[in-house]
Amino acid sequence: MKKQLTLLPFLFLTLFAFAQNQKPVIAFAEKSFDFGTVQEENGPVSHEFTFTNTGSVPLIISDVKASCGCTTPSWTKEPIPPGEKGSITAEYDPRNRPGTFSKTVSVTSNTEPNLTVLHIKGMVQPKPKTPEDDFPTQIGHLRSRYRSFNMGKVTTKEPFTKSFDIYNDGPEPIIFSSNAVTPSYIQVEVTPQELLPQQKGSINVILDAKARKSLGFSSDHIRLFTNEAEDSIKEFNVMSTIEEYFPPMTQEELEKAPRLTLERKAYDFGEINEGSVVKTNFTLTNTGRSALNIRETKANCGCTVSKLSKDTLAPGESSTITVSFNSHGRRGKQHKTVTIFSNDPTAPTQQLTLTGRVNTPESGE
Repeated sequence: MKKQLTLLPFLFLTLFAFAQNQKPVIAFAEKSFDFGTVQEENGPVSHEFTFTNTGSVPLIISDVKASCGCTTPSWTKEPIPPGEKGSITAEYDPRNRPGTFSKTVSVTSNTEPNLTVLHIKGMVQPKPKTPEDDFPTQIGHLRSRYRSFNMGKVTTKEPFTKSFDIYNDGPEPIIFSSNAVTPSYIQVEVTPQELLPQQKGSINVILDAKARKSLGFSSDHIRLFTNEAEDSIKEFNVMSTIEEYFPPMTQEELEKAPRLTLERKAYDFGEINEGSVVKTNFTLTNTGRSALNIRETKANCGCTVSKLSKDTLAPGESSTITVSFNSHGRRGKQHKTVTIFSNDPTAPTQQLTLTGRVNTPESGE
C-alpha cells in the first residue's frame, strides 16, 4: 500500500508533463523586419513572416492585430499540423506618413504563451510634391492652399497683415485687377500683379480689427478679378478671431481696473423635447474698482440668444444676462456657448455654457 502511495506523485508528474508536451509550438524564422527606405509614391510594402509548428498537436492562429490602421495583417487561417509551416504577412501603407516608422503585429494562438509579437520598421521617403499637392484649391488657373484665408488671432492694436501663397498652373499669365471688392476694414495686395505660368505669388491680406468693430470669431467675403476668360472672379473668405488690445499695465493700474466675475459659468438643462425653448439667467458682477463695460456678447449658433440687462456696471454692481436656447431642429447632446467680451484687462473674454440633451418625441431619443 505504501509503495502505491509513493508512486502516485510520480504518476501525476508524468501525466502533467505529458499534457504539457501536447502543445503546439510556433517557431518563427524571424520576428522583426527592416524595410529600409520605402518610397511613398510606390504604395504599400509587405513582408511575410514564416513559422513552423514544432509542437506535437495542430497549431491554430485565432487572431492577428496590428498596432495601427496603417498596417494590415493576413495569416494562415487553417490549422497547421506538427512539422508544417504557416505565415503572417504584414502590409504597411506609407501614404502621407513620411519619416521613420516602427509598428508591431500581435499574433494570438493556442501556444504557450499564447501571444507572439512581430516587429516591422523602416523609413518613408516622401514623394516629391506637385503644385496640386501644395495648392489643392483651384479657381480657373489660379491655385491656393485653401478657399479661406485664416488670419488667426488678431488684436485691435493696429492693422495686421498676413500673406497667403498662390500659383498659376495655366499656360498664360494671370493679371490681377486693382479693383478688389472687400469690406472697408480689409485691404488686399497681390504680388506680383502679373503672375506668369508656373509662377508662385502671394495675396497679402491687411485686416484692421479695430475698424471692424466686432470681437471674437469673424468671417468676411472678398472678391478679386483677373484677366482670365473663364473663372475670372476669385472669391475667398477671410477668417479671424479678434481680441481687444490692452496696453501693458502696472500693478497699481491693474488693482484699479474693472473685474468681471460670474456667479456661475455653466447650466445643464437636462433632457427636453425637440422644439422646446430653455432660458436661464447668469449673474455678472463688477468686483473691480472702476467701471466695467460689456463690449459684446456672441453665441456660437443662431439657436442661442443672449440678452444683457445692463452693459456698464459701477464697482460692486451686478446685472444679469439671459440666455435662451431654441431646440427646434436639434437632437441629441447639445453644447452651446455665449462669449462675453469686456474691458476687464485680466480676463477680457469669458464663456458661458449650456449643455443638455434634446429628445425627439417620435423616437424617444
